Amino acid sequence: MPLPTDRIELNVIDSHTGGEPTRTVIGGAPELVSTTLADQIQELKTNYDWVRTALTHEPRGFEAMVGALLLRPANPEAVARVVYFNNVGYLGMCGHGTIGVAATLCYLGKISPGEHLLETIAGNVVFTLHEDNRVSFVNVPSYRYQTAIPVETENFGTVTGDIAWGGNWFYLCADHGLEISMGNLDQLDRCCREIRNSLDRNGITGENGGIIDHVELFGPPRRDDAQSMNYVDCPGGEYDRSPCGTGTSAKIACLAAAGKLEPGQTWGQESVTGSLFEGSYQWQGDKVLPRIIGEAFVTAETKVVIDPIDPLTFGFSQQK
Repeated sequence: MPLPTDRIELNVIDSHTGGEPTRTVIGGAPELVSTTLADQIQELKTNYDWVRTALTHEPRGFEAMVGALLLRPANPEAVARVVYFNNVGYLGMCGHGTIGVAATLCYLGKISPGEHLLETIAGNVVFTLHEDNRVSFVNVPSYRYQTAIPVETENFGTVTGDIAWGGNWFYLCADHGLEISMGNLDQLDRCCREIRNSLDRNGITGENGGIIDHVELFGPPRRDDAQSMNYVDCPGGEYDRSPCGTGTSAKIACLAAAGKLEPGQTWGQESVTGSLFEGSYQWQGDKVLPRIIGEAFVTAETKVVIDPIDPLTFGFSQQK
């Protein structure tokens, strides 16, 4: 990967959605010559991956940081095209990031309350900005692929879970036997890693060989307005501080497939940190269109200095 030799300044806005950070690049990024979103992501990987590493790796970022690069949309009705990324690569879709991007666009005065369109590699996403820092979005079509798939772990025995798509591939498990709480993060992390390692070792994938890069554990909620609490293990080796937009979509798809949630009925999903997403759905053929609502807040407006003289300016990362 070629690295810049001159100093570069990136304009970014940080936000958090239910505790999960989003760092949105609003200026200073290299101009891309590609036109399709898939080609633009490949161009970023090949020529400008330092943007991702500089923003999500230490010393500026950390494993839970998700980046969002705003690009000019092809559809004139879209407010932006967005590429989501984290410390290990590029994401298909990011629910909390979409809410964070909406809050950022509002902060910049680019949008007002109402319905708006975003272009993502997973498909077009429609979101609605509400008056109270809340944002709802209709996610990509989601579905349960397989149900009750057993997985053998080293320290937690055999667990079973569903495999579902919500913009990313998830293994969703409720029979892990662990308390979902901030005081039990080490055990939750260990369990998810053992599940993921077993999935990889045994060749268990999503449809068409899709890599299952998220593991979602469920337990009873603490909030009165939630039906479930989750712990979501993300590809970068950290847990999602929010209830996870794509994870909540995958959960809703499983509930719909099992006949446990009716169209239009609200599902309250609490995160391990205590934040809340509310989800509902409508059928689209044999898949569901999830609608997720949460809230985001801008936390900083920053000019990031990329100085090639600094040996760590492009970031370093400790992979777990």
